[in-house]
Amino acid sequence: MANAASGMAVDDDCKLKFLELKAKRTYRFVVFKIDEKQKQVVVEKLGEPNLTYDDFAATLPADECRYCIYDFDFVTEEGCQKSKIFFIAWSPDTAKIRSKMLYASSKDRFKRELDGIQVELQATDPTEMGLDVIRGRAN
Repeated sequence: MANAASGMAVDDDCKLKFLELKAKRTYRFVVFKIDEKQKQVVVEKLGEPNLTYDDFAATLPADECRYCIYDFDFVTEEGCQKSKIFFIAWSPDTAKIRSKMLYASSKDRFKRELDGIQVELQATDPTEMGLDVIRGRAN
């Protein structure tokens, strides 16, 4: 089950919550963290569908890495209502080196478990995943 390179398994709940966000739009966002004791990626936070992007950004720790899925709703220039699923690898400059390495080495395997990600972002500070960046990548 675990990948030899990273050794991190993916808790089944991660896939379940991602599918609920993707298919049923039960959540606006899902924040995942690596539980080092259990050696697996687990769900840390779920955002209700009515929460905003600012609510999501505020849930991220300033000095710890996380993986996030964000369901971004937007209107195209043609006036069509659309949605894109973003995968955000949050790795702040202030996080511990070991943590950054662990998240970086586990990212691709974790992403493969989540089928349906449309846009990927890597962010080391809040400006790299600001709403303007999200909007720009969505179009």
